Amino acid sequence: MEKRDFHIIAETGIHARPATLLVQAASKFGSDVNLEYNGKSVNLKSIMGVMSLGVGQGADVTISAEGEDEKDAVAAISDTMKKEGLAE
Repeated sequence: MEKRDFHIIAETGIHARPATLLVQAASKFGSDVNLEYNGKSVNLKSIMGVMSLGVGQGADVTISAEGEDEKDAVAAISDTMKKEGLAE
């Protein structure tokens, strides 16, 4: 299992547009990819799941992936987070 923690810095948190980009990034991989926030974990390939968490600015989240391409999946999602100015 590959895990990485992120601190959300975007003013609007993970709202519709960045959530869509994260789901698209996660969907390119065969691994199971999850987003954890406030003790809840959702499938990062599910836009409804991601939106249901209501991740706001200042939140700490964990992305985890398990499967044959887990390292690549976490790296790609990390790149997306940084490129979009979502997290540090």
